[in-house]
Amino acid sequence: MASKLVLLGLLANLLVYTDAQSVGVCNGRIGNNLPSEQDVVTLYRNNGIKKMRIYDPNQATLRALKGTNIELILGVPNDALQSLTDQNAANRWVRDNIQNYPDVRFKYVAVGNEVDPNNESRRYVNFPHPTPPGKGAFRDNVRGFIEPIIKFLAQNNLPMLANIYPYFGYLGDPNANLRYALFTAPGTVVNDNGRQYSNLFDAMLDAHYAAQARLGGANVNIVVSETGWPSAGGRGASIENARTYYSNLIQHVKGTTGTPTKPGRSIETYLFAMFDENRKDGAETEKHFGIFYPNKQPKYRLSFN
Repeated sequence: MASKLVLLGLLANLLVYTDAQSVGVCNGRIGNNLPSEQDVVTLYRNNGIKKMRIYDPNQATLRALKGTNIELILGVPNDALQSLTDQNAANRWVRDNIQNYPDVRFKYVAVGNEVDPNNESRRYVNFPHPTPPGKGAFRDNVRGFIEPIIKFLAQNNLPMLANIYPYFGYLGDPNANLRYALFTAPGTVVNDNGRQYSNLFDAMLDAHYAAQARLGGANVNIVVSETGWPSAGGRGASIENARTYYSNLIQHVKGTTGTPTKPGRSIETYLFAMFDENRKDGAETEKHFGIFYPNKQPKYRLSFN
């Protein structure tokens, strides 16, 4: 907790904020067959991908990004959080990884990823089951952890970064509706007091909005810092389903329809991930979220412009 607020306080006035809402892509590197950092940045530029998320201050990636105008979400690894409760250590981290790179367009810093304050060995999911979305609330055992962060973001006009995965929502629902998860449902699936939902992505996002509103974050915007669909390795994981999800998602978030709770706005969103990562832990699906193969060939034909 302290590490999050110390770093967020230092960074509030250092980062670049723009109104552009192009779709970004997360650049995970847990693999032994991935292209060089320079080649990855070149691939982003050649495909018109103007936003990147990385999960640690990889110096080669930061050097490759200099002068490119690619906007960056920079991650603070979970194993660094404890040390950064010290103010001097936090100052050094910001100096070494942000201030030393004035030609990199830092947009956000993600302080930790999927941090579970109760059990670090389990995934921390920041949203409840989204049915109905308007009843979304944080679990009691994480409220004390998340509430000060939400209030800090509200006071400083900073966004919440949230990972939104309809694929996992689909897996966790015994009455799973695949078309609802893939943006292909023919009409309303969930009606929440007049708010009509035809896709699970909006429902999960609005559940998060409802949860943070209960803790003083009604006006805190949400950036979808990860979302994706695996192409292999588990139920519902296929090339066809992943292509459908990514294509429909890009069109949805770049439009101006917003969500039923937040209509009329595009949704800044980062696809997970750039490449399949063959050394990811967990379920087999974790290795198959890439939109490119490690040889830099596209798995799907997607338009980012």
